[in-house]
Amino acid sequence: MQRRTFLIQSLAAGLSAQTPAGLSDRIGISSWSFHNFFSSTLDEKLPKLTKSWDLRDFPEMIADRYRVHQLEMVAPHFESTKLSYVREVKSRLARAHSHLVNIPVDIDELGVKGGLSDPDPKIRETAISACTKWMDIAQELGAKSVRCDPGEMNRADLSNTIGSYKKLAAYAGSKNLYVIIENHGGVGSEHPEDLVKVFQAVGEHCGALPDMGNFPDEATRQRGLPLLYPYASTVSHAKGLEFDEHGIERAFDFPRAMQAAKKAGFKGVFSVEYEGAGDPYTGVQNVVDELVRYL
Repeated sequence: MQRRTFLIQSLAAGLSAQTPAGLSDRIGISSWSFHNFFSSTLDEKLPKLTKSWDLRDFPEMIADRYRVHQLEMVAPHFESTKLSYVREVKSRLARAHSHLVNIPVDIDELGVKGGLSDPDPKIRETAISACTKWMDIAQELGAKSVRCDPGEMNRADLSNTIGSYKKLAAYAGSKNLYVIIENHGGVGSEHPEDLVKVFQAVGEHCGALPDMGNFPDEATRQRGLPLLYPYASTVSHAKGLEFDEHGIERAFDFPRAMQAAKKAGFKGVFSVEYEGAGDPYTGVQNVVDELVRYL
């Protein structure tokens, strides 16, 4: 979408709520919230885009509409990994007075078989090498972390997973970064205690990206978030899934999730990741409003 079109839509929506200045360092927005505006992550059930968003426009778009300057940009939304392109993104972040907090590294190498947890050392090394390239990009852009998910972990033997993250954490440390793991499907969302075992075994420069919505049920969420937040230092996903007529999340207990973060002393950024139906602009604003309410 062109910037002019975006701004016209913003004005037509009658913008009112903005992020209070005092909370500007605690609230972020992920480009994934608008994934259907990027051709690389467009839902296959939707028609092809006439024009895909340009990630370089994203910082200014978000700053204009939400007054939010903390961002996540997911790896598939980068049109290139060439240094010249990355520096263009960096320049546009600076122009919008915005900061990149984290890059979720959603890449093919982490989806091949078991990725970082695969029994085959060659597959693990390929995944590790691919992740370190994104750490270089993250450092260039001033990010604090990269999210690299483990693939299919073997609950009975976490040694392959731990070995991969020890290598990633060592490289992250050399870049003054964290490699973080999200409770993102499979073992991580159903058995968050296994992620804690990985964090404890790896040690420094490895931690959690707690996602409020990525649990199979409320009981697992209430058990999992208090386990994960003590290991989170950079970012948490404030998920938007389903809202009532008042813009209140009803798919899960949002206030209780925020309470878990506060009780653990989480001081990082709550990055909005809207995944519900309907207009993502409104969905993101609803989550921002909830964060303002409970922070």
